[in-house]
Amino acid sequence: MNENNKPIRDARTLGIPKMLLLGLQHMFAMFGATILVPILVNSYFNGEGLSIQVTLICAGLGTLFFHLCSKLKVPAFLGSSFAFLGGFQTVANLKTGIFADMTMGEKLPYACGGIVVAGALYLILALIVKLVGIKRVMRFLPPVVTGPIIICIGLSLAPSAVSNASTNWLLAFIALAIIIVFNIWGKGMFKIIPILLGVVGAYIVALILHSCGITNPDGSAILNFGAISAASWVDIPPFFICKFDLTAILVMAPIAIASMMEHIGDISAISATVGEDFIENPGLHRTLIGDGLATSLSAFFGGPANTTYGENTGVLELSRVHDPRVIRLAAFYAIILSFIPKFSEIIGSMPASIIGGVSFILYGMISAIGVRNVVENQVDFTKSRNLIIAAVILVCGLGFSEGLTFSIAGTSITLTSLAIAAIAGILLNAVLPGKDSMEKLPKENTLSNQNPKTYEK
Repeated sequence: MNENNKPIRDARTLGIPKMLLLGLQHMFAMFGATILVPILVNSYFNGEGLSIQVTLICAGLGTLFFHLCSKLKVPAFLGSSFAFLGGFQTVANLKTGIFADMTMGEKLPYACGGIVVAGALYLILALIVKLVGIKRVMRFLPPVVTGPIIICIGLSLAPSAVSNASTNWLLAFIALAIIIVFNIWGKGMFKIIPILLGVVGAYIVALILHSCGITNPDGSAILNFGAISAASWVDIPPFFICKFDLTAILVMAPIAIASMMEHIGDISAISATVGEDFIENPGLHRTLIGDGLATSLSAFFGGPANTTYGENTGVLELSRVHDPRVIRLAAFYAIILSFIPKFSEIIGSMPASIIGGVSFILYGMISAIGVRNVVENQVDFTKSRNLIIAAVILVCGLGFSEGLTFSIAGTSITLTSLAIAAIAGILLNAVLPGKDSMEKLPKENTLSNQNPKTYEK
């Protein structure tokens, strides 16, 4: 796109056609991971989960809202956050208190309500950052705490990947192989979108097998096009209003710790790529406010949590076009697609085995990013305090598979394994003697988008 390899700050100099094409490139780079979140959540809620249409419009509107909050300066796209997948799965499996007799569709609004609260926590951090400064805040959330929590998120999802892949190991392997090939040997745009290529490639193979009359090993059809033919071409996204329950809030809210770390890392990465310090101007507090409000508004109307995307950094580096207007064009494209239900149903017909194959890398990379978070920030495990903190977080995060349920004033409350792990880690880091403080901002190696979506780096 940019032959002289000099950064272009104003894409309008390239002409409208090229500018529109650049916006389309950004949208497709974000597209695969953005729509994969509702697909995965639907598998947790037995088909009664998030809508792809609502996800797309929330990503588009959330991105535009983020740009307004950040003074139209930061070239960042907000897509679906993978950090909250474990929380969605946990809420889907809740069988205590008010959730005992609920259907999956009835549980979903409560999961979204928890995300609304998680998004509100961004505002608290933004206020603290504004008042005391980023370095002081990060002392309470060092890599020795956030790293093991991120590791737990990925490992807790691993059984789901195997379960989905086992429905048809051939398709799962094909999806996995395509992603690996393009991740390692892909060039240019192909290297940026390996997940999308893996999904599309495996889906094409599924179409061929289905047309040949081949079924899954259990005898079920590989594909079902009934919902696609019944869907209309144009319709309003199926919004719903979230609901609130303390148990669901305690499931989702602690995950904001990881997603906020992700946000700080991504803003640092975008700043380094573009050559401007967005943490100082427009300010980290502004980007946190934009991300947090976009997340809360999305979940309030039935969408997933939003997050800054690491692929965004890759596209900026590839095209050398650093104009935020291009990102806003990608956001408009996402909004337009959200009003085409037939397109959404085509995506929703994705076989579970393909999702499983993608998840092998997706979930594993979440944990791998947690490990990298610890390594790159040089956490010293020769210190007993660091070993103790990490050990307790890992055991809590993986050992309390059913969570911890108790009653207060007649109200049944369930602390999930991730909530227990986060609470334990923060408290231990605060009370144990010695510190593992951060001398600099975290590198671009934290959770949701840097994990399943930018592992190509």
